[in-house]
Amino acid sequence: MRLAAIAVWVMPLGLGAVFLALFGAANPVIEYWFSLIDLMALLDLVQLPRLAFWLFVLACVWAFLQPRLPRFLRRRRVSPASAPATPATRTTIEDIVFGKAAILRALVVFNILFAVQSALDATYLWGGIALPDRLTYAAYAHRGAYPLIVTALLAAGFVLAALRPGSATSGDPLIRRLVYAWVAQNILLVVSSILRLDLYVGIYALTYWRVAAFVWMGLVAAGLVLIIARIAREKSNEWLFAANLLTLSATLYACSFINFAALIANYNVDHCFEMTGQGTQLDVWYLRSLGPGALPALDRFVQHQSRTVSAEDASIRELAGWYAQDEARFRAGQENWRGWSFRDWRLNRALDRRGPFVVPPMSEPFMPGR
Repeated sequence: MRLAAIAVWVMPLGLGAVFLALFGAANPVIEYWFSLIDLMALLDLVQLPRLAFWLFVLACVWAFLQPRLPRFLRRRRVSPASAPATPATRTTIEDIVFGKAAILRALVVFNILFAVQSALDATYLWGGIALPDRLTYAAYAHRGAYPLIVTALLAAGFVLAALRPGSATSGDPLIRRLVYAWVAQNILLVVSSILRLDLYVGIYALTYWRVAAFVWMGLVAAGLVLIIARIAREKSNEWLFAANLLTLSATLYACSFINFAALIANYNVDHCFEMTGQGTQLDVWYLRSLGPGALPALDRFVQHQSRTVSAEDASIRELAGWYAQDEARFRAGQENWRGWSFRDWRLNRALDRRGPFVVPPMSEPFMPGR
């Protein structure tokens, strides 16, 4: 019985350590707390002779701590009259480590760990409390996005494994309440990851991968909500798989109508240092790599720079030369009817409607790319 009482904590503490390691990778504050723990100092407190002595004493007295009854008494206690009618099932180590009691303890431990993480986000990220020394809000926001998503996915897998339809744990009211609370904290964790990534994008601009991260985090949050719906409505895992597949298909269908190149270009131009006086400078090379969809945003940036920068600055004429090259390449591709698309047709009309761009004159001829 004592070994079973120890074994029932193996899974909760093991997975709890995994979640704590992920939180340490996602949260610089938790990592800072870990750095304050001096393992070498703790090891110095361990005295090997004293440890060996007490292990020897434990081996000697262990038999007296668990005395066994004589055989005739054990036979009398289990009499045929009191024996159960059905054959007794043998309890295995798997039933103890992954049984109902272990899952209950795991949910309690996980809810406490996730509550600490949510409290730290509310305190430092959204409450405006000063971070510890050598920590910046940019690092706090950036590091937490992706490890927290891994944490949410691992939590979703645990919930699906622990609350299988028809299992003893799925019908326990206390376990169901703890699962609801934990999944709700995971949804809050995903929302926090989205807000962290939004803060980071506000400082370091937008890219395709960061847009994909926003979409992926939204899908993870939707999957967690569907897990709650599956448990509440007592649906099967096949229903959950079909619901997630339908959500993914609807997301991909909706994304096919979004011009992500124009979205990224407009955001980066509207929030760059040259336009707002804060943030990072515009990465013109990345903007050009987005393709023709970035031409209107690049044109707006060049027009703004031509009004704010001195006429003697050759960077304006270089930008204008790059824009002219990209526009000429796009219009040349439109001459072939096989390359026609509705999106390019709208872009072509938008370029035709824009006003002429006039570069301030310079004393020497301009050569693009010089």
